[in-house]
Amino acid sequence: MQVTFGGKKLNLYGEVVKVSDKAPDFKAVNNDLSSFDSKENQGKVVVYSVVPSIDTGVCSLQARTFNEEAEKLGDDVIVITVSCDLPFAQKRFCAQKGIKNSISISDYKDHDFGKKYGFLIEDLALLSRGVVIVDKNGKIAYTEYVKEVTNEVNFEAALDAVKALI
Repeated sequence: MQVTFGGKKLNLYGEVVKVSDKAPDFKAVNNDLSSFDSKENQGKVVVYSVVPSIDTGVCSLQARTFNEEAEKLGDDVIVITVSCDLPFAQKRFCAQKGIKNSISISDYKDHDFGKKYGFLIEDLALLSRGVVIVDKNGKIAYTEYVKEVTNEVNFEAALDAVKALI
């Protein structure tokens, strides 16, 4: 799949996931440097908010918006921001922006999420922008791969998809 980043065409590595696919298991790094395993969230609705770099304007907006909405969605929903930022930067960002209702994980080490979910930008080793929602049974319920990485995700459509699952 191709995306554009500031108008420049870039290729995504891996296969994009599709609605009704089984959500691939993956590992990443929490912002305290501990290991993150996606299997630990089975039985919950999981929102993967995928961003290239959490410290940029659109990425920051995305992380803050989903964090604010997470509080309203209840305990059966977990919101996870995924980027390739170093865990230290994610931890600092979350502290500065008051991110307390969602978590951030880093895919910097092995790019396991990016490869298995088709978000890894080949030439940049960054993740593209998008949203993946996994239902309580571990199936993909919603996907959005933003064609122009500098554009925002469709918050309304993603949140409607979550609300339909709870």
